Amino acid sequence: MTTLGDRRPEAVAKPATFFRGRRLRAAHAPAGAKPRWLKVRAPGTPGYRRLKRLVRDQSLHTVCEEAHCPNIGECWHHGTATFMILGGVCTRACTYCNVEHGQPGPVDEAEPARIADAVQALELAYVVITSVDRDDLEDGGAGAFAATIAAIRSLSPTCRIETLVPDFGGRVASIETALEAGPDVLNHNIETVRSQYRRARPGGSYDRGLGVLAHARRHQPAVTTKSGIMVGLGETWGELRETLSDLGAVGCGILTIGQYLRPSAAHLPVARYYHPDEFAALKEVALSVGFGHVESGPLVRSSYHAHEQAEAFAAGPPPGRAGEAQG
Repeated sequence: MTTLGDRRPEAVAKPATFFRGRRLRAAHAPAGAKPRWLKVRAPGTPGYRRLKRLVRDQSLHTVCEEAHCPNIGECWHHGTATFMILGGVCTRACTYCNVEHGQPGPVDEAEPARIADAVQALELAYVVITSVDRDDLEDGGAGAFAATIAAIRSLSPTCRIETLVPDFGGRVASIETALEAGPDVLNHNIETVRSQYRRARPGGSYDRGLGVLAHARRHQPAVTTKSGIMVGLGETWGELRETLSDLGAVGCGILTIGQYLRPSAAHLPVARYYHPDEFAALKEVALSVGFGHVESGPLVRSSYHAHEQAEAFAAGPPPGRAGEAQG
């Protein structure tokens, strides 16, 4: 009971300490305001709204939304999306990634059929399938990739399929399961240079990532391999050259290079923003070490213009580069 002279302390809102399962970081990005070349138009076209409704109606996940991709408006307007299988909760906590991490739920056995229905409804000629890391599963989720590919092929036999796979914990059998399902492109993003791996991908391994791509080339040489790097985490130019050389040495055919953008205060800060001219220079370095096709720019993401990337790679190197590219 409150009596005269008593005063209840005023309620004080406590600042949040976690965001999507991650502890907020005290450090602020030292890179300053985003430069003008990173500004994008807010999504909202009829094509965007149609795909958004379909994703909701089918209870699907897309990496476009989960990762806050800056290109979502453009890609969804044109009816392309990267579907994320095995739920929206990841067993790892990469410090650059906006996908929620924690303990995932059970595998949804009906998900491959729903994705196949969505691909058919959108009349897609090219689709990208990715997933969260599922270290809780014996095969790391490889069986779900295989089931999704089979379901899409059954309804849309001419649709080309790109799989953006995790490292499956280094399980060779899982890599082979994903490959033998018959994707047109197998993508595994190396993401960053060796020196940044422990702070950016504490659950991953730089050499394991290279191993996924190397084994894919050996096991199914007809399947195009692809990888991606983000810049702006504190890497040096020399380290980027080394990573490009490492990827070229394992026969990686397609490469994407884009700017890291901090999703929230719980994620790693941006060390600096690269100028478009620097992305052009990185593209030249990548082509010189043997990549067949390179997309390099501030807003480039792994699945951005994925269809065009695969077509350009299949068409071969541009004139004057015939001796530089290797598949």
